[in-house]
Amino acid sequence: MKKIILITGATDGIGRAAAEALAKQGHDLIIHGRSTGKLATTAEALRKTGADITTALADLSDLSQVAAMADQIAASHPRIDVLVNNAGVFKTDHTITDDGLDVRFVVNTLAPALLTLKLLPTVPLGGRIIHLSSAAQAPVDLQALAGARPMQDMDAYAQSKLAITLWSQHFAAQHPAGPASIAVNPGSLLATKMVREGFGMSGNDLNIGVDILTRAALSDAFADATGRYFDNDARRFGPRYPEALCATVAGAVDKMLKPFLALR
Repeated sequence: MKKIILITGATDGIGRAAAEALAKQGHDLIIHGRSTGKLATTAEALRKTGADITTALADLSDLSQVAAMADQIAASHPRIDVLVNNAGVFKTDHTITDDGLDVRFVVNTLAPALLTLKLLPTVPLGGRIIHLSSAAQAPVDLQALAGARPMQDMDAYAQSKLAITLWSQHFAAQHPAGPASIAVNPGSLLATKMVREGFGMSGNDLNIGVDILTRAALSDAFADATGRYFDNDARRFGPRYPEALCATVAGAVDKMLKPFLALR
């Protein structure tokens, strides 16, 4: 059955490759990017598959742009079957936003959580929300999350990825009837721009990540996986985190997002 699928960070890397795979399967896509030119080029290429392609422009390091994009998408798409929160950042020349927050936390944790909450009314109970996690996970420093403590690249990245994983589990606990919320490590050191720039290596086959993202989004094997974390390196679901920990981190995230949830 044809699905309407929103993918963030769809103009490069795993997001771009997953978008192509899903378009070839006949699904309609909403592709997000932060560059007008790259969005147009990607959309043109994807439309050659015959899929219906809509574009959405926003810099995910600016939560007001994320909120505005979500409202625009919801106005034009009353139903979104699958949301794939793929976009992420590891190394950047500008690590602090104008609001004083670490960019890794904003893009990797706060933006996907905000997009999920803003678009929740459009996602059916049988729909799915996929959050890109990572094998790199570190205990979340709530002061760092709030921008009160500077972070090194890897520490910020690893904390932000655990934070979205914990948030995903708590969101699932708060919405037991659905939609499903699933965190996925697509595979370590895949052939993406992030890996090339961050680690100076070409990386592993990108299709490893594409395959697991498409399965997480559509496969019956993930139908009952809400609140779970799938580690594609180990090829299995990881254990659930203590719900008290999830609630603490998710509570901090949701408190930071509250002003943006009211934006119209």
